[in-house]
Amino acid sequence: MTKNPKFWSIIAPFAAIASSFIFVSLILLIKGADPISTFKILISYGFEPRNLVSELNQTVAYYMAGVAAAIGFKMMLFNIGIDGQYRLAVFFAAVVGGAVNLPPILHVSLIILVAMVVGGLWASIAGYLKVKRGVSEVISNIMLNVIAAGLISYLLNPLRLGEQKVGSDNLNTPGIPPSGWLPTFKMFGGEIYSFIFVAIAVGIGYWILLNRSTFGFNLRATGLSFRAARASGVNAPRMVFITMILSGAIAGLVGVGTLLSDTHNYSLAFPEGYALTGLALALLGRNHPVGIAFAAFFWAFLERSAGILDLNGIPKEIIIMMQGTLVLSIVVTYEIVRRVNKGLQQKMVGSLDATQPETPISGTEVAK
Repeated sequence: MTKNPKFWSIIAPFAAIASSFIFVSLILLIKGADPISTFKILISYGFEPRNLVSELNQTVAYYMAGVAAAIGFKMMLFNIGIDGQYRLAVFFAAVVGGAVNLPPILHVSLIILVAMVVGGLWASIAGYLKVKRGVSEVISNIMLNVIAAGLISYLLNPLRLGEQKVGSDNLNTPGIPPSGWLPTFKMFGGEIYSFIFVAIAVGIGYWILLNRSTFGFNLRATGLSFRAARASGVNAPRMVFITMILSGAIAGLVGVGTLLSDTHNYSLAFPEGYALTGLALALLGRNHPVGIAFAAFFWAFLERSAGILDLNGIPKEIIIMMQGTLVLSIVVTYEIVRRVNKGLQQKMVGSLDATQPETPISGTEVAK
């Protein structure tokens, strides 16, 4: 057995995926379906060019949610408020974007900035309650998600900030003029959002912030030990507050790609469920920007491929079971890895102590 802790950290996600596939294979066998044929159908359908376009566009949104969750995880915060932060952010970004007419670069930049500011401000409420009142960020964010949904429903009324097209039951914000659109580029026979480059920039910035800045060091130190960070001079409560704002700001970008390159307005058709998905992707990707990217694509791939199962007499809910098993497997395998690494570290410390020569302690040293 290798004694390299990094080996077990790398192998853990693959072990979680493998265990999820084994579980789903057993379910398929019980149902009388051939697991190998089913997975071949999924892979073949998922890698069709037209499906790859949809998967890549969905990957961008999932990636933003995963990075937002990962920032919170580094501080041992569970930002389950990503849903409310993203929806409120995209709503106000759409409202502001539809109310102004600026040169293209300024217009797009303004919309992105508004989304990040709104997402950060909404997350700051949970951060403030945790730092000043000791309220769990999980509880406060769940309540904030509900409040955000109610606030959007209230403001989306045609008598306020929304509008309703004739013959439609859907409510939406006024459309953003073309100067506020982001172009798409053709690939695999479809149109991929150019917002993918913003997602890449966010991933690079996330890695630099955590690994090449004083703030990132303080963030990781506070996440490892709140009391130790305070003892070493780090303003730990302030770090918790800023981290929650930063997580919310990235969460605000979750739906911006769809807004700028597809719908050009916000409506009730914007999806939910990004909070739990983001948390799962951050876990699967080990909070690393590259790992989260692969996890986001894998998640989008599974969801897109689910549509072909019904046509082959297999319930598409199999994919939901696979995703749920995957999350459970992640938690279990990472706990196993943690214990293995802890045991390896204890053995290394013990072996070092055994190799150190014993030296007599003088009276002077005892006095010191």
